Amino acid sequence: MRILSWNINGVRTLPQYHPSFQEILLHLQADIICFQEMKTARSTVDRSVCVPDGFDGVFSFPATKGGYSGVATYTNSHTLTPLRAEEGLSGTIQPKPPLDLDERISRSYPCADEMNLMPDEFGNPPSDLASLDGEGRALVLDLGLFVLINVYCPNETSDARLPFKMNYHFMLQERVRKLINEGREVVVVGDINICATPLDHCDGHLASNIATFYDHPARAWFRDWLVPNGCMTDVVRTYWPGRKGMYTCWNTKISGRETNYGTRVDYILVTQGILPWIKHGDIQPSIKGSDHCPIYIDLHDEITTDDGRKLCLRDVMPSPTRDGVAALPRIAARRWDEFSGKQTLLSTFFAKGEKMSAQADASDPLILGSPSASPPQTSVISSSAESKFASAMPPDRTVTLDLPMCDSLPPVATSATSISPRLSESSSQEQQIPGLPSAPPKRKKADVPAVGTKPNKKLKNAARSATAKGTLDAFFTPQSPPSPSPPSTLSQSQTIQITDDPPLSDADLSEASCLASDYQYALSLSMQDEDVLCTPGPSQTSSTASVAASSSSTASISSVPTGSKAAWSKLMAPIEPPKCNVHGEPAKLYTVNKPGPNKGKTFFLCSRPVGPGYDKGKGERPRDEVDRQYRCSFFKWAAEAKRESAKSVHKEDKNRENKNT
Repeated sequence: MRILSWNINGVRTLPQYHPSFQEILLHLQADIICFQEMKTARSTVDRSVCVPDGFDGVFSFPATKGGYSGVATYTNSHTLTPLRAEEGLSGTIQPKPPLDLDERISRSYPCADEMNLMPDEFGNPPSDLASLDGEGRALVLDLGLFVLINVYCPNETSDARLPFKMNYHFMLQERVRKLINEGREVVVVGDINICATPLDHCDGHLASNIATFYDHPARAWFRDWLVPNGCMTDVVRTYWPGRKGMYTCWNTKISGRETNYGTRVDYILVTQGILPWIKHGDIQPSIKGSDHCPIYIDLHDEITTDDGRKLCLRDVMPSPTRDGVAALPRIAARRWDEFSGKQTLLSTFFAKGEKMSAQADASDPLILGSPSASPPQTSVISSSAESKFASAMPPDRTVTLDLPMCDSLPPVATSATSISPRLSESSSQEQQIPGLPSAPPKRKKADVPAVGTKPNKKLKNAARSATAKGTLDAFFTPQSPPSPSPPSTLSQSQTIQITDDPPLSDADLSEASCLASDYQYALSLSMQDEDVLCTPGPSQTSSTASVAASSSSTASISSVPTGSKAAWSKLMAPIEPPKCNVHGEPAKLYTVNKPGPNKGKTFFLCSRPVGPGYDKGKGERPRDEVDRQYRCSFFKWAAEAKRESAKSVHKEDKNRENKNT
């Protein structure tokens, strides 16, 4: 049996790396799977995540913050069935109705009055543990042989968050202590958000970090909770006592996973009675999908006790029963009202449009060509009804059904000469008539304004702005007085038939003319070269001839300055990356995503990856501990780099002019 833990950093990100959520569970090949940071809510979580085939899930969501925190524990339904399950560590989070004594795992729970909690920034310790337990950070399952605690401990995002983090650790420790006092073995898995030893930190080997490593209160607490000082054993480190670089979390913002510049903050901790059952433990850094990687332990199928008795794992773990869903704990997802058939989901009332239209077409006998359509015996639309339909329809949207006689068509009521737009359009455009060739689908006709309506002011303004727009060649070619053009006329034999699109307005014609002129001028610029003279080949000659014949605006190309192409190229060219001071290599462009005044701005950093001892700056890294092979402290705003680049280009142009003179 395998127990696996993984901080997935959001359940919605996993399908980007794996085909489906079901495939993820199967790929992990574990009997007990514990996820942290689900970042979802009960109202938005997908059914495939709650009740996957072959697994039973238990969830804990935040009470107030949606899309934040959250843990989930899955058990293989073919291997075992949890006996009991609880949400949270304090016993205050209860379903409706609350769990009775037989459904509870413990007889006693942590109490704030019995614990030495850390006061907040105002000097006030928490009076109860409900606030600590309200972020959906823990699940407790009774699996017979042991009690499994899936936990996601808080991270210290600020100094004000430190009391919350420490008090949560104290609550976890107190819950484990009470379970041990009741004679239970405990397995704690999840993201503890603490590095246990300097070996578990990428910069832990540096002298400045070793001296002050346990000064942080969370690290000191964790050291005292683990053996030999405490009751919990770090199983994975037990099998790899001196292994370096065994990290489970990396900073993706600085691409720390590429050079294994990370930390080990995910653990599997067990009490002493579980150690004989453990076969092996390790991490799985090759599995992608999060900024963390999975960790796991394997259990023996059979062990021999000190007195010579043989114990099988399947005998001491709760095996599946024939009761099915009824045997699961009450908070299991399969027993939720929305998945057990007791509650109808709101989404069932709003089917997708395609399904609804398909069902309507199949059940509507008035739609021609439908397999379920039967020939009407009598006319279903009277003459009075016809007049009502015709009067209710606008005159420009009335459509008359006019079908050719065909042997394969069913008889149609002849008294119905005008029908509703929905029936007439669907029968004449959407439905395929047997025996007639199929036609490509047509777009919907634009509504034609009725006679006497006021002209649209937006169209007039668009036409004025389009005629006032300038083209690229207008900046380089001298202006000439416009020559009057004769009005275009159509002969009597020419006819224009518009089937799908409405006629182009003056704004559209003017816009198209500007685009065509810009395109022709761009082609002419692409054929110019002020430094190299080339003989045009046959394709270039024909292209030049086609450009000259297509528009009269290219007749004045010879008057365009020869340096215009270079000027436009320098103006529109991307910023040339500056070089870092230490390595002399082109820097890498980044964008600020953090909310604030600099959000959206771009900047340059050294392009080398981070690594142990990379230069964080003089204030954060002693100079004697800096490793020059990794990223240096180079930083420059992109706007500053652009100004410097423009100055250098201007200086080069002046030097070139001085040389020519």
